[in-house]
Amino acid sequence: MSMLTPPGMGGKYRVTGAAYPRMSRPRRRRKIVFAVFGSVLALALLGYGALQLIDVFQGDGGKRNQAAAGKDCPTAPASVKPAKAVTHAAPNSDPEAEVEPNAGPAASASPAGLPQPGQITVNVYNATPRAGLAKAVGDELRARGFHVDKVGNAPADFDKKVTGPGILLGSPKTDKAAYSVLGTQLDGVTLQTDTREGGDIDLILGDTFKELKPKADADKALAVLANPLPAPAKKC
Repeated sequence: MSMLTPPGMGGKYRVTGAAYPRMSRPRRRRKIVFAVFGSVLALALLGYGALQLIDVFQGDGGKRNQAAAGKDCPTAPASVKPAKAVTHAAPNSDPEAEVEPNAGPAASASPAGLPQPGQITVNVYNATPRAGLAKAVGDELRARGFHVDKVGNAPADFDKKVTGPGILLGSPKTDKAAYSVLGTQLDGVTLQTDTREGGDIDLILGDTFKELKPKADADKALAVLANPLPAPAKKC
């Protein structure tokens, strides 16, 4: 009877001999080893990928920036904007049609050849229902040094038909610098031309006109017009 057979029972299966069956090593340790190895490999791949991304977004860009910094910035030729053509306004044309943008300080003019206010002859006309507006504005312009000639109600073509702040009306031969200097005194005016031969300019006051710019602001605008600030240098 084998020692594996319980006492008093005749075992059907008996183990004989001096050899015993070997117990297989549990496979759990092998799974842990594989899991650790896989984790280490995944971390290594992630780290390598991160380094490649850093090279793409920083390394190559830094090299390009260094190469660009070593070169002199190309100097582009100064662009010259073509002057906008001034359309002649017919005597019976619609006075509300905008022929030229605001003739204020932004209008193109040669800073070196700006006329003095006393060299500009202005006719002030009132196209609104407000009584005495032309005289008040004419007196203020005269006090600011402009040569004010005619003052009164606007011609029939413009009377009660100017919805904006005003119109500067003159000859196409008049120096645009004169329009620009006069335009520093108020905002929102448009420029139109007619068939006159003289160099005088009509200031036709419209419905939305309130008052001239404060003299200090007009003087600053005139100073900027005479001495424009240089354009900022481009950074390479």
